[in-house]
Amino acid sequence: MALERLQKIIARAGVASRRKAEQLIVQGRVKVNGKVIDKLGARADAEKDHIKVNGKLLRPLDVPKCYYLAFKPVQVITSLDDPQGRTTVTDLLHANKIRVRVFPVGRLDWDADGLLLLTNDGELANRVMRPRTHLPKTYRVKVKGHPSEQALEKLRKGIKIQEGVQTLPTKIITERETEGNTVFKVILIEGRHRQLKKMFERIGHPVRTIRRIAIGPLSLGRLRKGEVRRLTNDELSCLKEALRTRED
Repeated sequence: MALERLQKIIARAGVASRRKAEQLIVQGRVKVNGKVIDKLGARADAEKDHIKVNGKLLRPLDVPKCYYLAFKPVQVITSLDDPQGRTTVTDLLHANKIRVRVFPVGRLDWDADGLLLLTNDGELANRVMRPRTHLPKTYRVKVKGHPSEQALEKLRKGIKIQEGVQTLPTKIITERETEGNTVFKVILIEGRHRQLKKMFERIGHPVRTIRRIAIGPLSLGRLRKGEVRRLTNDELSCLKEALRTRED
C-alpha cells in the first residue's frame, strides 16, 4: 500500500475522526515503528508499519462501516472515556447492546441533550465536521426572558461573541413564549465552542436549555433519550447527498 497521511490511516481504522486523530498526533500519543510522531504531515504504510495509538497497536482492518444516531441525555460526556468517571457515549452504546467501536462526530455540551451521530467512517466524519462544508445543525433553545426583534436581528446577521470572533449568519425562529422564557429554533452553519450560550448572553438573555434536533437531513424523529439506533439506508444516502451538495 502507498504511503498515506497518518491521520487518515487512524481515521480509516475507526479509532477516531481525522480531526481527533490530528489532535492525538500533536499530543504525542501516536508511535510509528517505536518512534513518537507529534507533527502533522507524517506518512506511513498501513500494511507494513507498526502503528500504535495510546499504546495500542493499530489494526486497520477492512471492517464494515457503521452509522448510528443517538439521543444524548444531559450529563453525558461526548467522549468514549472520561478520567473523572462520568457517564460517556460508550455507556450509551453498551446500554443499547452495541459493541462495535464507533466514535461521536462532533461534540454536544455536557449540559445539552439531543442528536449525536456516531460512526467508524473517519472520512464521512471529517466531511460532516469540516467548517467549509457548512452542514446545518438545528437546535431548540430556551432562553430567559423575551428578546426583542432588534436583538434577534443582531444574532441573525452575526454577532461578536469574543475578541476577534464573529458568528456567521444564523436562522432564528420563535416557536413559543412562556412566562419568563422564550423557545427558539436556531440553525447554525458553524460550531464554535459554547456558541449558542455566548450568542444569547451577548443580548442579555441567558440560555436555559439546549437540544439539538437535527444534523443536516438527520433528525431526532422518534428516538427516546438514551436510545441509539442505526441509520437507515435512506438516511445515509440523504446525508451523503447533503454533503456532496455543500462541497460542490
